[in-house]
Amino acid sequence: MPLNSSPIKITAISGSLRRQSSNTSLIHALYPLAPETMEISIFEGIGDLPHFNPDMDGDDPAPSVARLRDTIRQADGVIISTPEYAHGVPGVLKNALDWLVSSGEFVYKPVAVVSGSPMETGGEKAHESLQMTLRMMTADLVEGGSFTIPFLNQKLRGGEIKDEELNERLKGMLGKLEEAVREAAANGMNGFR
Repeated sequence: MPLNSSPIKITAISGSLRRQSSNTSLIHALYPLAPETMEISIFEGIGDLPHFNPDMDGDDPAPSVARLRDTIRQADGVIISTPEYAHGVPGVLKNALDWLVSSGEFVYKPVAVVSGSPMETGGEKAHESLQMTLRMMTADLVEGGSFTIPFLNQKLRGGEIKDEELNERLKGMLGKLEEAVREAAANGMNGFR
Protein backbone atom coordinates (compact mmCIF):
# COMPACT_ATOMS: atom_id res chain seq x y z
CA MET A 1 0.00 0.00 0.00
CA PRO A 2 1.51 3.40 -0.90
CA LEU A 3 2.47 5.57 2.05
CA ASN A 4 0.31 8.47 0.86
CA SER A 5 -2.86 6.37 1.25
CA SER A 6 -2.19 5.24 4.81
CA PRO A 7 -1.29 7.02 8.04
CA ILE A 8 2.35 7.74 8.76
CA LYS A 9 3.40 5.49 11.64
CA ILE A 10 5.64 7.18 14.17
CA THR A 11 7.18 5.33 17.09
CA ALA A 12 8.08 7.51 20.06
CA ILE A 13 10.61 6.53 22.72
CA SER A 14 11.14 8.20 26.07
CA GLY A 15 14.61 7.99 27.55
CA SER A 16 13.18 7.89 31.06
CA LEU A 17 11.60 5.05 33.03
CA ARG A 18 10.20 7.36 35.72
CA ARG A 19 6.44 7.06 36.15
CA GLN A 20 6.09 10.86 36.30
CA SER A 21 8.67 11.58 33.61
CA SER A 22 8.32 14.96 31.90
CA ASN A 23 9.79 13.54 28.71
CA THR A 24 7.22 10.74 28.63
CA SER A 25 4.47 13.28 29.33
CA LEU A 26 5.81 15.39 26.46
CA ILE A 27 5.38 12.47 24.07
CA HIS A 28 1.77 12.00 25.21
CA ALA A 29 1.20 15.74 24.69
CA LEU A 30 2.21 15.32 21.03
CA TYR A 31 -0.93 13.33 20.18
CA PRO A 32 -3.28 16.31 19.75
CA LEU A 33 -0.57 18.28 17.92
CA ALA A 34 0.08 15.64 15.27
CA PRO A 35 -1.31 16.01 11.75
CA GLU A 36 -4.34 13.84 10.98
CA THR A 37 -2.11 11.85 8.64
CA MET A 38 0.13 10.71 11.51
CA GLU A 39 -0.26 7.98 14.12
CA ILE A 40 2.06 8.18 17.13
CA SER A 41 2.58 5.19 19.39
CA ILE A 42 4.95 4.89 22.33
CA PHE A 43 7.39 2.01 22.67
CA GLU A 44 7.40 1.36 26.39
CA GLY A 45 9.70 -1.66 26.55
CA ILE A 46 13.20 -0.20 26.82
CA GLY A 47 13.33 -1.11 30.51
CA ASP A 48 12.71 -4.77 29.63
CA LEU A 49 15.79 -5.10 27.43
CA PRO A 50 18.75 -7.12 28.71
CA HIS A 51 22.10 -5.35 29.05
CA PHE A 52 23.66 -5.22 25.62
CA ASN A 53 26.14 -8.03 25.04
CA PRO A 54 27.44 -8.82 21.54
CA ASP A 55 27.57 -12.49 22.50
CA MET A 56 23.77 -12.42 22.87
CA ASP A 57 23.25 -10.58 19.58
CA GLY A 58 22.73 -13.51 17.23
CA ASP A 59 20.00 -14.99 15.05
CA ASP A 60 17.71 -15.60 18.03
CA PRO A 61 17.70 -12.43 20.17
CA ALA A 62 15.75 -12.07 23.41
CA PRO A 63 12.00 -11.50 22.80
CA SER A 64 12.24 -7.93 24.14
CA VAL A 65 15.06 -7.17 21.67
CA ALA A 66 13.13 -8.72 18.78
CA ARG A 67 10.09 -6.62 19.70
CA LEU A 68 12.14 -3.41 19.77
CA ARG A 69 13.73 -4.18 16.41
CA ASP A 70 10.42 -5.07 14.81
CA THR A 71 8.75 -1.93 16.17
CA ILE A 72 11.45 0.38 14.81
CA ARG A 73 11.57 -1.52 11.50
CA GLN A 74 7.81 -1.07 11.02
CA ALA A 75 7.85 2.63 11.92
CA ASP A 76 8.00 5.25 9.17
CA GLY A 77 9.77 7.60 11.57
CA VAL A 78 10.88 7.88 15.18
CA ILE A 79 10.70 10.55 17.88
CA ILE A 80 13.03 10.30 20.87
CA SER A 81 12.44 12.49 23.92
CA THR A 82 15.06 12.18 26.62
CA PRO A 83 16.23 13.72 29.85
CA GLU A 84 19.89 14.19 30.68
CA TYR A 85 21.55 12.20 33.44
CA ALA A 86 25.00 13.31 34.65
CA HIS A 87 25.63 15.20 31.37
CA GLY A 88 24.76 12.15 29.27
CA VAL A 89 22.10 9.97 27.73
CA PRO A 90 20.27 7.78 30.29
CA GLY A 91 21.82 4.30 30.34
CA VAL A 92 18.52 2.59 29.53
CA LEU A 93 18.17 4.58 26.29
CA LYS A 94 21.79 4.02 25.25
CA ASN A 95 21.32 0.31 25.93
CA ALA A 96 18.27 0.24 23.63
CA LEU A 97 20.22 1.97 20.87
CA ASP A 98 23.14 -0.44 21.29
CA TRP A 99 20.76 -3.32 20.47
CA LEU A 100 19.90 -1.59 17.17
CA VAL A 101 23.42 -0.87 15.91
CA SER A 102 24.18 -4.18 14.20
CA SER A 103 20.63 -4.90 13.00
CA GLY A 104 20.32 -1.56 11.17
CA GLU A 105 16.72 -0.49 11.87
CA PHE A 106 17.77 3.17 12.11
CA VAL A 107 19.54 3.25 8.73
CA TYR A 108 17.96 6.17 6.78
CA LYS A 109 15.05 6.22 9.25
CA PRO A 110 13.73 9.79 9.75
CA VAL A 111 14.25 10.69 13.41
CA ALA A 112 13.37 13.75 15.50
CA VAL A 113 15.13 14.25 18.83
CA VAL A 114 14.12 16.44 21.76
CA SER A 115 15.77 16.70 25.14
CA GLY A 116 13.71 18.18 27.94
CA SER A 117 15.09 19.29 31.28
CA PRO A 118 14.02 21.35 34.29
CA MET A 119 17.40 23.10 33.92
CA GLU A 120 18.23 26.10 31.76
CA THR A 121 20.55 23.98 29.61
CA GLY A 122 17.63 21.85 28.37
CA GLY A 123 19.73 18.69 28.51
CA GLU A 124 22.06 19.87 25.76
CA LYS A 125 24.82 17.36 26.58
CA ALA A 126 22.44 14.40 26.29
CA HIS A 127 21.00 15.96 23.14
CA GLU A 128 24.41 16.24 21.47
CA SER A 129 25.44 12.76 22.56
CA LEU A 130 22.21 11.18 21.33
CA GLN A 131 22.49 12.87 17.94
CA MET A 132 26.10 11.70 17.63
CA THR A 133 25.03 8.11 18.28
CA LEU A 134 22.14 8.31 15.80
CA ARG A 135 24.39 9.79 13.10
CA MET A 136 26.80 6.89 13.57
CA MET A 137 23.81 4.56 13.10
CA THR A 138 23.03 6.39 9.80
CA ALA A 139 19.67 7.65 11.02
CA ASP A 140 18.17 10.53 9.04
CA LEU A 141 18.14 13.30 11.66
CA VAL A 142 15.34 15.55 10.46
CA GLU A 143 16.51 19.08 9.73
CA GLY A 144 14.60 21.44 12.02
CA GLY A 145 13.21 18.44 13.91
CA SER A 146 15.56 18.37 16.88
CA PHE A 147 15.96 20.78 19.78
CA THR A 148 16.36 21.11 23.53
CA ILE A 149 13.62 22.24 25.89
CA PRO A 150 14.82 24.12 28.98
CA PHE A 151 12.53 24.43 32.01
CA LEU A 152 10.29 21.68 30.66
CA ASN A 153 8.60 21.17 34.03
CA GLN A 154 7.31 24.77 33.85
CA LYS A 155 6.01 24.38 30.30
CA LEU A 156 4.24 21.07 30.77
CA ARG A 157 1.71 20.70 33.56
CA GLY A 158 -1.04 18.16 34.04
CA GLY A 159 0.02 16.42 30.85
CA GLU A 160 -0.61 19.56 28.78
CA ILE A 161 1.79 21.99 27.18
CA LYS A 162 1.21 25.43 28.71
CA ASP A 163 3.76 27.26 26.59
CA GLU A 164 2.54 28.47 23.19
CA GLU A 165 6.05 28.83 21.76
CA LEU A 166 6.83 25.21 22.66
CA ASN A 167 3.49 24.13 21.17
CA GLU A 168 4.42 25.76 17.87
CA ARG A 169 7.93 24.29 17.89
CA LEU A 170 6.53 20.80 18.45
CA LYS A 171 3.97 21.23 15.67
CA GLY A 172 6.81 22.36 13.42
CA MET A 173 8.87 19.32 14.43
CA LEU A 174 6.00 16.98 13.58
CA GLY A 175 5.53 18.72 10.23
CA LYS A 176 9.25 18.40 9.42
CA LEU A 177 9.16 14.73 10.41
CA GLU A 178 6.18 14.13 8.13
CA GLU A 179 7.99 15.85 5.24
CA ALA A 180 11.10 13.72 5.83
CA VAL A 181 9.06 10.50 5.91
CA ARG A 182 7.30 11.37 2.66
CA GLU A 183 10.58 12.33 0.99
CA ALA A 184 12.17 9.05 2.12
CA ALA A 185 9.18 7.14 0.75
CA ALA A 186 9.38 9.00 -2.58
CA ASN A 187 13.06 8.08 -2.81
CA GLY A 188 12.39 4.44 -1.99
CA MET A 189 14.42 4.58 1.20
CA ASN A 190 14.16 2.12 4.07
CA GLY A 191 11.49 -0.17 2.68
CA PHE A 192 8.53 2.16 3.07
CA ARG A 193 5.01 0.97 2.29
